[in-house]
Amino acid sequence: MPNGAQALMKTLADAGIEVCFTNPGTSEMHFVAALDDEPRMRAVLGLFEGVATGAADGYARMADKPAAVLLHLGCGLGNGLANLHNARKGKVPIVNIVGDHATYHQPLDAQLQSDIETVARNVSPEFVRSSNSTADLCRDAVEAISAARGLPGRVATLILPADVSWGEGAEPATPPPSPQPEAADDETVAAIAEAIQSGGKTALFLGGQALREPALLAAARIAAKAGVKVLTEVFPTRLERGAGRPPVERLAYLAELATLQLSDLDHLVLVDAKAPVSFFAYPGKASELVPEGCQVHTLSKPSQNASASLEKLAEALDADQTEPELQAPGRPGRPRGKLTAEKVCKAVGHLLPEEAIIVDEAITSGLMLPVMTAGAPQHDLITLTGGAIGQGLPNAVGAAIACPDRPVIALIGDGTAMYTIQALWTMARENLDVTSIIFSNASYSVLNIELERVGADRSGDKARSQLDISGPELDFARLAQGMGVHAVRANTAEDFCKAFEYALSHPGPHLIDAVIPESLNRTKRRILPWLLRSLPKMPKPMARALKSKLAP
Repeated sequence: MPNGAQALMKTLADAGIEVCFTNPGTSEMHFVAALDDEPRMRAVLGLFEGVATGAADGYARMADKPAAVLLHLGCGLGNGLANLHNARKGKVPIVNIVGDHATYHQPLDAQLQSDIETVARNVSPEFVRSSNSTADLCRDAVEAISAARGLPGRVATLILPADVSWGEGAEPATPPPSPQPEAADDETVAAIAEAIQSGGKTALFLGGQALREPALLAAARIAAKAGVKVLTEVFPTRLERGAGRPPVERLAYLAELATLQLSDLDHLVLVDAKAPVSFFAYPGKASELVPEGCQVHTLSKPSQNASASLEKLAEALDADQTEPELQAPGRPGRPRGKLTAEKVCKAVGHLLPEEAIIVDEAITSGLMLPVMTAGAPQHDLITLTGGAIGQGLPNAVGAAIACPDRPVIALIGDGTAMYTIQALWTMARENLDVTSIIFSNASYSVLNIELERVGADRSGDKARSQLDISGPELDFARLAQGMGVHAVRANTAEDFCKAFEYALSHPGPHLIDAVIPESLNRTKRRILPWLLRSLPKMPKPMARALKSKLAP
């Protein structure tokens, strides 16, 4: 009979889990050995736990099913926590396997002993299980898999003690089929249809599964028929967009601009999304962004079928045969001259290939990316759902493994790139078709903006040095080359376009180190808070024009 690890491996594979992203240690050696017994399981090594967890996140977003992650004890889980947080916020399914000391060794409080369950509950509040016997292991695994792959998707953490892994007599188990989520009930649909028809201004606020093409088409039909606005979360998990698909307006990151987008609404209809709130608290500013007097309705909860719910609503509004507005094809011109963040985004829009996957962790440098790629060929967009930086490069690893026939373009800030730079090594090892574009502005630019916005405007050189990464200079081309990735630096738009065209025509990992100035220099950052405070006093057309310029 198989040992626990071998039975667990078969259980995972029987459930359709085909990839395990790993960063193992001593307690996980039997699981590692069991990888050779299961040809259906692909094992991908990350040199840092945050790479493994972020890759599992990117994989599940594109594969629509969970991967497994293998981590070493509580310390390894802690190292991977930030990207598990991002996955939790994005409602992404992951089966998170954390090795533990043998059950009889745990009371000895060895050097690496820790409270794994407490750490895991931060990212797995719905499912944390320590499997304490080999006989129960596969049953526990089945429950973890079922918890992860339902709606909403979850990070399910299974803690695997070493003796449970090496113990003999385990039996593989098969999880039950995932339940089929239901659409919103008739009463809910009728009430929301009535609210939309009442004459007040209404917006659909979409998240999660509602940002796939079928749901977007239903939402666009409703918008065309009933005159409602269609908005999406600031950071969508996965947004299908581009020419021929319905355009959707993303809520702005800056709370003042988001408030402007929502200001005249009488009804806000949530579809697999929560009511919007400010990313942070700010002195003297409201944290809840829904305007006073606006009624919030929930059409589809994360546990329900968002697409079917929108289709029911379209039918109730007699919009199911309405022609939706679709994005017209169109690309920006080829940029020239000294390289800037806007020109990088323009080049991406000019050259973006069919069916690309864009991973956007460009932070402030990517402000122009949505408008520059709106009419580009159809593509998927992955964003920073939980706000914990260091997601982008690992997400690109996972997305490329999930979709090996699609090019992955990762746009990454230089500060965030250094959190999980080891992902480049995995790209090279696995020969993944990823082009990583690093916006090298030598600054935590978004934090410089926040420094002004929170009112900490008397900061001196010591404070500002904490947000400056200009010395010593980071050379991402050399860093990438040292990990086996083809890489070049670009200082002009012409050099960037040449490098990007080369990367797109030669499948495999590439990196372009785009040397640019900050999108918002110190003078602009000082003006920005004043402009944002002035928005409520401006005429609405002027305020909206300013919003379009700041966050198109």
